[in-house]
Amino acid sequence: MLQYAAIDLHIDIKTAPIFHVGSFGVTNAMITGFVSLLIFLGIFFYVAKKVKNGEYNRFVGLVQWAFEGMLGQIHSVIPDKTIARKIAPLALTIFFYVLISYWMSILPGLDSIKVNGDPILRSIAADMNFTFALAFVSLVATQVYAVRQLGGWGNLQRYFRNPIKDPLGAFEGILELIGEISRYTALSLRLFGNCFAGEVLLLIMAVLTGYFAALALPVFMAFELFIGFIQAYVFFILTVIFTSLAISHGPHDDHSSHAKQEAA
Repeated sequence: MLQYAAIDLHIDIKTAPIFHVGSFGVTNAMITGFVSLLIFLGIFFYVAKKVKNGEYNRFVGLVQWAFEGMLGQIHSVIPDKTIARKIAPLALTIFFYVLISYWMSILPGLDSIKVNGDPILRSIAADMNFTFALAFVSLVATQVYAVRQLGGWGNLQRYFRNPIKDPLGAFEGILELIGEISRYTALSLRLFGNCFAGEVLLLIMAVLTGYFAALALPVFMAFELFIGFIQAYVFFILTVIFTSLAISHGPHDDHSSHAKQEAA
């Protein structure tokens, strides 16, 4: 116990600036996020080129299988294929980028390369700024699709109703507005919490197991790979579900029908 108590383990929840461009600080999470973006673009440009040329291998088949599986999930939630294909680019980008970003936190030695005592690399999914920004993008996209489907006034009627004519509906609309914001906030906090906790878990296990880390860490790394897939899938499928709910239901059936006619 004294040996464990003597371990100097520094865990910081905030990201650290590695260098500055003018007055703008480039953090370790930004660097890792940029690397994740390059990997993301590289994978899909490579796969797209191979598919276009009719050249297939196991890696191309794996990416196609994952892509088509996720697209099938979108179609199962949103039966209208026209709407599903409009939502698919954002939802699929979220899934694959979050997956790659989360898996970056599992790279061996991610915390070992340091500048001024701060690790030079840190998963961007463990940066609360990124997860909140991603949730905000999803929220805005949901509202855009809802406006296109229900019309501007029809979408507003999901939240704001006449409290004199329909007091119960007005209260329900306020709850819907609060719920719209809170569920995306919870979604961002879930992704951040899981990724940050995963990084901390791997770091602590590496310290505690010492010379046996080579045997213990692969088990926890495999577990974190699985958790990363689950978190990416949860963010992806909930974005699709929230969008489906927004475009499918107005405040009342007659309002929804009127809004759809207005949108058309």
